[in-house]
Amino acid sequence: MSTHPLYRLLLILLACVLPLTVVRAADPPASPPFIEGKDYVLLSNPEATTTPGKAEVIEFFSYTCPHCYHLEPSVQEWLKHKSDQVAFVRIAVAFSAYWEPSARAYYAAEDLGVLDKIHPLLFEAVHRNPRMNLDDLAAFFAEQGVDQDAFRKAYQSFHTETQLRRGNQLAQRYKVNGVPSVIVNGKYDVRSPRMFDAVDFLIAQEPTPARPAAN
Repeated sequence: MSTHPLYRLLLILLACVLPLTVVRAADPPASPPFIEGKDYVLLSNPEATTTPGKAEVIEFFSYTCPHCYHLEPSVQEWLKHKSDQVAFVRIAVAFSAYWEPSARAYYAAEDLGVLDKIHPLLFEAVHRNPRMNLDDLAAFFAEQGVDQDAFRKAYQSFHTETQLRRGNQLAQRYKVNGVPSVIVNGKYDVRSPRMFDAVDFLIAQEPTPARPAAN
């Protein structure tokens, strides 16, 4: 039986089109940009944060540590853009007597209310001379307009003693054995080379902190 030419044409066109009609499989889910166990570690014993209503990022550091010195520009750049709902806490640690003078200087500057001014300058000074002692530090603070006697008093103050002890104890609880070490929300130990990209990623995974109730 003959087939109408128009019908044959339709069959040919259909045969050409059908192979192109392929059901596309769903794209696989995208891999997360940062991986647990590689870029960060979920701590087995999380610590309570100290800033209610905000996500908290802690940096354990030492002025004498060259890695901390090289990370500092990234810290400063991240601070320019961080959310107001993220609290950043620096903790100067003294894992040895060699680290203690500059850690004390950090808390002395905090006690004297000059930390914002002193911090970047002190990083540079200690980077040039990692073995700065009390006299060296007192002279450095005097160059920045801080009375030497006031600095020496703050260096040995109750505030400095308390903060130094607290910082070392907190580092022990977090099992920090090297610096710089960055902890997010008391539960993530960040180890990625892209440190603050990983920090932002982890903050985004966390529930929005509840604001403290108004009095």
